[in-house]
Amino acid sequence: MTALTLGIVAAFAWGFHDICIRWLSQSVPLLASLLAVLVTGLLFHSGFMVWHGDPAPINGPALIYALASGATFLLASLGLYGAFQRGPVRLVAPVIASYPVLSVAWAALRGAEVSALQWLAVLAVVAGVSAVAALADEDRSDVPPKGRTILYAAASAVGFATTFALGQLAVETSDELSVSFVTRSVAIALLVAIIVIARVPFWAGLRALPVLALMGLADAVALACVMTAGRMPDAQYAAVAASCFGLLTIVLAWAILRERMTAMQWLGCAVTFAGIGYLAI
Repeated sequence: MTALTLGIVAAFAWGFHDICIRWLSQSVPLLASLLAVLVTGLLFHSGFMVWHGDPAPINGPALIYALASGATFLLASLGLYGAFQRGPVRLVAPVIASYPVLSVAWAALRGAEVSALQWLAVLAVVAGVSAVAALADEDRSDVPPKGRTILYAAASAVGFATTFALGQLAVETSDELSVSFVTRSVAIALLVAIIVIARVPFWAGLRALPVLALMGLADAVALACVMTAGRMPDAQYAAVAASCFGLLTIVLAWAILRERMTAMQWLGCAVTFAGIGYLAI
């Protein structure tokens, strides 16, 4: 299995995860939802670790990278949930999905060869994201002002790019299952601290729990896929392919949630994901 294939699996898992966020976020406490997803994801991950056998312990720089990736993963998740709660998906998804720009830049800094056409694709991603953001509706009373929404989505994009970079650095010298376990555990610990300080509910409600459990499973599969790619050639392309989750999310929101898309917004999305697709070639 290649890094690109793992990224595609992650894209499908996160596409399902994100459309569920948009659906639940209007009626379920945000931080409680995220906590439930992270905890159920950790339970699924722990069960797989037990089935797989004893993983190698993490130490040295790998442990530092894994701990840091937990903090950035929480940043990415908070931005993701906050952005999708505000919506709309047609604005949020392309901004978050632009994180491969950072992933490719990081790979170039580490010595990977990036051609002029690949950088042109990066510019296409930025242009497409900007077009979708500029054309987002503000005349509907149920859609909040887009400035803060874009800020949350951008924070999520930076968080995901950093998480993948740190996680893949960790798995170069350690077991990918252990790295993912530490990443998710740190994110949960920090989130619990935030919930305590903010004095908001821990419990998302029994009614939402089955969907949150499925989201946790999807999130665990997706993160594990991208982390596992760290041992493979062209590991950065797992993050690039995974970013196509945004296209799936937008289409599902249009088909299921009936979010309106204009022709120019579809064109902006097409440019964004065409650039992402070229980077994955």
